Amino acid sequence: MLGIKILPVLLFGAIAQSKYIVPGGRWHDTDGNLVSAHAGSITFDEGTGRFWWFGEYKIEGQEEGGGVSVYSSEDLATWESHGLALEPVKNHTYISPENVIQRPKVVYSEETSQYHMFWHADNSTYGLLLQGFATSDTPAGPYTFVNATAPMGNWSQDYGLFTDYKDGRSYALYSNGDSVEGRDVYITRYNKEVSELEEVVYRFNKFDLEAPTIVQTDNSYYALMSHKTGYRPNNVVAFRADSLEGPWSQPFMVAPLNTRTFNSQSGYTLKIEGSKKTTYLYIGDQWDSNSLWESRYIWLPIEIDDKKKTLELAWHDVYDLNVKTGEWKPIEGKTYYGKDAKTSGDAFKQEANFASHNTILTGIYGNDSTVTFEGIEGTGKPQWVSFYYQNTDDMGFGDQPGGTPDRIGGEWQLRRISSVVVNGNTSNVETLYQRDTHKSIILSTPLKLTLEKGKQNTITIGGLYNGFDYKGADLDRIVVYPPEE
Repeated sequence: MLGIKILPVLLFGAIAQSKYIVPGGRWHDTDGNLVSAHAGSITFDEGTGRFWWFGEYKIEGQEEGGGVSVYSSEDLATWESHGLALEPVKNHTYISPENVIQRPKVVYSEETSQYHMFWHADNSTYGLLLQGFATSDTPAGPYTFVNATAPMGNWSQDYGLFTDYKDGRSYALYSNGDSVEGRDVYITRYNKEVSELEEVVYRFNKFDLEAPTIVQTDNSYYALMSHKTGYRPNNVVAFRADSLEGPWSQPFMVAPLNTRTFNSQSGYTLKIEGSKKTTYLYIGDQWDSNSLWESRYIWLPIEIDDKKKTLELAWHDVYDLNVKTGEWKPIEGKTYYGKDAKTSGDAFKQEANFASHNTILTGIYGNDSTVTFEGIEGTGKPQWVSFYYQNTDDMGFGDQPGGTPDRIGGEWQLRRISSVVVNGNTSNVETLYQRDTHKSIILSTPLKLTLEKGKQNTITIGGLYNGFDYKGADLDRIVVYPPEE
């Protein structure tokens, strides 16, 4: 049994990447539709020579129970949709549209010559806490439901799956709920067929974490997990060990403090063993609790130092990854600072010692209080533009469950929406979702814009209604990146 066919990824016949990876961007498939594969996993299949991305299918009006979508790619950036790998069945006990079908993972079983899918199976009140199981003869499916069971007689909430590349054995990773008797995360080994669990090899006792995933190097195992704050972002932590059985280290944060892991939650990790370099990717979700179908994906390179026993996420707005060689490089852009922008209405420049040139643009509101960046150089082709911002609406809460932020109308606000207009063309208004940041923490969110060729372009930012107000986030700077090759 070889387990998930990811490691090693030696793609001699693969096409070198021609598109960039842009964390937090709107990612579209080859049909032009928004990719909907949340809290999922990526499997490399040797038979097809492609990566297969499985995730929760969420659209407006069907945020849970939509089934498991599947996409395939040769470069991890250009994704072809294959529809639903696991489709909901009306009135089914476990996979009806009224059920919870979350965090799907797929592993290939050499023993059965089938692809096995597992997920967190539940009802709408989270009263079942089971693991679902389905099979297919092909990676794209359709997958046939087999059962939903309590692992080793235990509860199971957030689900992960890990395959050890040294011996090929697969393991289920799962938290066991929020009750006083729960609050643990388990590593449990599957049988050789990867159809049933046979032994608990470790329990992370009472850390009260979820969304587990494991990164394996030649010398270490790193288990990443998030705190329990629902769809609100928090500081993801990691543990390190020499073996899955432990002992495991104390948890440590994997991203700069108060960035809330760049506004993301852990979910999966991918190891790419190329011909020149081994690269590890963090596959996270940037949730939007007010409109889950608008949630984005945060995929970032992981920096690991086994000698120092450290693991860190490296932020890059735009980077180029070659899955054949395993090499990646950040793309350089041109920066335009808020201190040079023009303000209108009640928008103004304010002193901020944490911002570029000690200046941040604030007071952005609706169509009347805007800021405009001028003299922007474009190419006449679609380009990624990153907007660096601060949005402090709700980030007073900690990583503890039930942390209470400032509330607006008794609801979580969690993001502002800005309007973006290029060259004064108000007939084409782009929407810029700006998730929360902690006070004095500046993060970025990207938009793909088409700028005219030359240095005469303008970008104007205002505020759009986000369900509560018309405020745009405070702006520090924008960075314009060259077109994709």
